[in-house]
Amino acid sequence: MTEQPRMNVESFNLDHRTVAAPYLRIADRKELPGGDVLTKFDVRFTQPNLEHLDTETVHSLEHMMAEHMRNHSEDVLDVSPMGCRTGFYVLLSGDRTVEGFAPVLEATLRDLLAADEVPAANEIQCGWGAHHSLEGAQRAAREFLDQRSVWDRVTAD
Repeated sequence: MTEQPRMNVESFNLDHRTVAAPYLRIADRKELPGGDVLTKFDVRFTQPNLEHLDTETVHSLEHMMAEHMRNHSEDVLDVSPMGCRTGFYVLLSGDRTVEGFAPVLEATLRDLLAADEVPAANEIQCGWGAHHSLEGAQRAAREFLDQRSVWDRVTAD
């Protein structure tokens, strides 16, 4: 956490200078009034303030992860890109762990590598259908998967 005043947004309290991407971490866990639990994951592809994903790559990863991840878990509620273009938030129903979600993410990214198109990358199903890069998404997925052994390491040692 940073030395700045406490903010309402969890990631604004994370010292982005100390993290070591790529990584997978729980960014938030909420228990709703009815007892349901939501878990939000921070799936960080690139090192904050040093690297970022191209916008076409982010857009394609969003489409592909949102579509393919639901083949591996019925609990996926949302896949959202970070505005800084360094990663994604994935929201799941239930009290989840990194160890439990990592295989879902890995299987999803392997699906991306085998894909021959970006789902819904057209002007009927997407607000900017021409703004995609299958190659960029696959490159980012491959680089993330190549670092699978360190996904649980959030900060530099």
